[in-house]
Parts: sequence; structure tokens; C-alpha cells
Amino acid sequence: MMEGMKPFVMTDACPCGRQHQKKTLPYGQCCGRWLESESPAPDAESLMRSRYCAFVLEREAYLLKTWHASHRLERIEFDPGVKWLGLDVRTHTQDDVTHAQVEFVARQKPASGAAVRLHERSRFVLEAGAWLYVDGDQL
Repeated sequence: MMEGMKPFVMTDACPCGRQHQKKTLPYGQCCGRWLESESPAPDAESLMRSRYCAFVLEREAYLLKTWHASHRLERIEFDPGVKWLGLDVRTHTQDDVTHAQVEFVARQKPASGAAVRLHERSRFVLEAGAWLYVDGDQL
């Protein structure tokens, strides 16, 4: 966690912004279920949302664990001072039993400069009971 950053607790609103009855779910009832345990996310959208949270919270181990070995980086460098501004999941499509895609827009503001958007269609695969991020196309 970044120095000076307030500790994140299970009752805080989940950074991914998933809502139920027009209220953002608490982290512990949303992505915290997978980030704070060994339980895998139940579907590609939930994995993608939890990976967004892992970027927000700078959880390198979780990101690497949920990245398919064929495309996994050796390590992740987090940009100091980045402020994550939100996530918008556009679509979640189940291609077949073991393949899915999620289109999303993630917004962030670097320590200096204007806010940027990452618009991506990500590919996921289910292996050994766990969804894994494979790769994505910038849109």
C-alpha cells in the first residue's frame, strides 16, 4: 500500500464500484472476498473487477497470481502517486465454458498531468477452477 494511504477496510466501498440496489458494495462483500483469501473469483467479470482493485491497492502478488502464465509479467511496477478514478464495465461475454471477455474503461490520474482512460477488451480463461487474465486489446 502506498505510503500515507489510508488503510483499506472491509466495510469501505469497493474500488471497483459494483453496485447492488443503487449502493456500492462494501469491499468485503465484493472484491475483498478474493483479494483477502485464496478463493478464486467466480467469473471473468469478478476477476477483472478484483484485478482493478489490486491495481488500486498495489497488490502485486494477486495480480501475478491471476495472470495466465503465457502472458504473465515477472513483476509489476506501480506508478507512484497515481489516483484511480473509477471503473466502468461495459460488457461481459461468456464465449464458452472456459473462455470469456470483459470490456471495460478504467480511469486514473497520474501524479502530474491529465487523467487518462484505459479502454480494453480483456480475454480470460478458466483453468483448474480459477479464472485467469490472458491479455487484452486496447480500444
